[in-house]
Amino acid sequence: MSTSTITALELNEAIQTYVRTETFPVGVSIMREEAALPSKAKRPQRDLGYPITICQAVGFSRRYGWSIAMNGADLSCPIAQVAFGYEEQPAYYTEGHLACGMYTDSLETGAKSEADVPKFSAEESGYYVSYPLERAQVEPDVVVIYGNAAQVMRLVAGMLYKRGGSIPSTFSSRADCADIAIKPIQTGQPQVIVPCYGDRLFAQTQDHEMAFSFHFRDAAELVEGLAATQKGGIRYPIPSFLRYQAEFPPTYLKLAGMFREKS
Repeated sequence: MSTSTITALELNEAIQTYVRTETFPVGVSIMREEAALPSKAKRPQRDLGYPITICQAVGFSRRYGWSIAMNGADLSCPIAQVAFGYEEQPAYYTEGHLACGMYTDSLETGAKSEADVPKFSAEESGYYVSYPLERAQVEPDVVVIYGNAAQVMRLVAGMLYKRGGSIPSTFSSRADCADIAIKPIQTGQPQVIVPCYGDRLFAQTQDHEMAFSFHFRDAAELVEGLAATQKGGIRYPIPSFLRYQAEFPPTYLKLAGMFREKS
């Protein structure tokens, strides 16, 4: 596995050069000590007066340019409380009651869905810190980039330039916060993200958006791949094929014929 030799700022500049995202690329760090949190990071309960979801934190970072630092006391989503290791998994959760009737047809299938959500142990847990890459005060653990399908395709092409093959990802329509941050940390593998229902409802992620997340140690590899694939002709905005002669309706052709007769 590669180890990044570039900074968060250099990664951000490369993303803007080769991918041209509509919102800020976001760094995510899981930090154990409160004293180490970025000095300008907002704490939701303290600074906003209410708890928020993990996807809202990413939304604040990518749309407002804010740094957000939060733990269980700042978090409103009970599924994320479990996934990020702030609360233990009670039987009510593991039995599938949250998914049943909304996402699944039974407790059995609901339990299967909950078991599939990536989760931190209490030892892996810490403050969830999100921030725009261009203002990073710490080195990210994970980077998440939102964009349209073509931009995510561009990122996939860049990441695979030296690896080849394909990028395996999983999709469930739920808890994309765990897929974005926890899965790359635990597996070391990049993820293509189909934003979940909560991300759309609470964090205002739009219908045209997808996301791509990866461990920061792969940042230099991604940038090298983006530059090389750009040189090879894989670019964004996608070039349109325009070298053809247009066809027109009969009335247009008749007028064109009149012009030719005059000449």
